[in-house]
Amino acid sequence: MNKVLTKLGLTSLALLPSLAMAAPAVADKADNAFMMICTALVLFMSIPGIALFYGGLIRGKNVLSMLTQVAVTFSLVCVLWMVYGYSLAFSEGNAFFGGFGWAMLKNIQLTAVMGSFYQYIHVAFQASFACITVGLIVGAIAERIRFSAVLIFVGVWLTLAYLPIAHMVWAGGFLAQDGALDFAGGTVVHINAAVAGLVGAYLVGKRAGFGKEAFKPHNLPMVFTGTAILYVGWFGFNAGSASAANEIAALAFLNTVVATAGAVLSWTFGEWAVRGKPSLLGACSGFIAGLVAITPACGYVGVGGALIIGLVGGLAGLWGVTSLKKWLRVDDPCDVFGVHGVCGIVGCILTGVFASSSLGGVGYAQGVTMGHQVWVQLFSVGVTIVWSGVVAFIGFKLADLIVGLRVPEEHEREGLDVNSHGENAYNQ
Repeated sequence: MNKVLTKLGLTSLALLPSLAMAAPAVADKADNAFMMICTALVLFMSIPGIALFYGGLIRGKNVLSMLTQVAVTFSLVCVLWMVYGYSLAFSEGNAFFGGFGWAMLKNIQLTAVMGSFYQYIHVAFQASFACITVGLIVGAIAERIRFSAVLIFVGVWLTLAYLPIAHMVWAGGFLAQDGALDFAGGTVVHINAAVAGLVGAYLVGKRAGFGKEAFKPHNLPMVFTGTAILYVGWFGFNAGSASAANEIAALAFLNTVVATAGAVLSWTFGEWAVRGKPSLLGACSGFIAGLVAITPACGYVGVGGALIIGLVGGLAGLWGVTSLKKWLRVDDPCDVFGVHGVCGIVGCILTGVFASSSLGGVGYAQGVTMGHQVWVQLFSVGVTIVWSGVVAFIGFKLADLIVGLRVPEEHEREGLDVNSHGENAYNQ
């Protein structure tokens, strides 16, 4: 929930158009600069963060295809966001969609202020969230999907899944009215993307040779580099969601540090106990697990709660990429659902627990109990899973009907880099 709006006595972002009109003509320079820096950090998470992280996880013959998918879908989302995405997500509308009043950013004046910073920065900040959410999905369908199919799917899913869920959670829509807490994107970003990726992984099918050949990350230093970039960028993601350089941003910043460290340790020691050796890949995965788990909670829970969420998130992610993945029998090359889905769900539920003032959190809305808040969190998770899953199924089926989902097997075995893009990442 936007802290600035809370201070102003507003309960939903649905009132933002009137807020922009009523706000002072000049934004707070510190908050404006803070939000621009946070926006740049989140953009940095996608290009190059998620691209390098995913690129290192897959085989060398497909690394350029992954980088291309991330870069081009990033650009496609940016354009669609300005054309109609921001308006449908954040302008006034109904419980599920905004309207077209801000399409092509019309009716947004240069000096329009949202809270304490210029509205144009809000447009860019939220665009960065949409971009990385779509970027997360491609890791689950890597190494065998047609590039054209990815682009068709993105257009459908962004429009019918990301925009309404963002509106429902962050713009005073259905889930916000129900009281759901999601500070920086547990439902909107991580669960949303993970479910879409899981559906896509099932529909596109397993990679040729999966279960018979060893599919290992081709470049762990690249994975580590991507992880480090994601870690730094995530502070823009979480602290920036306070929408001001204030005490809630400081809390979100510190909670992100603590929870991530806890998740790295719990994943590393858990892997050490189960497999006999701690690995760099496990430590990198622990970083992502902790960051995902604390995302919905970072501005609501105390430091002790953040540490517990991180510790639980690390173990939950380890379970997700080992036991759960085998049970699901899915070929998810970058463990999108195992990490982002599982840890996002854990983080959302535990937000309802540790937001309690008795446990060091900022407290619930008046009259709300822990039991009720946890139920609301579970409901928001369920709505996100069903909504994203149904739209993803439609999006992938449309792409399959129009261009086909999967590349020919001979192209897949030779590699998508040369067959889809006419390039090689490494000298042969």
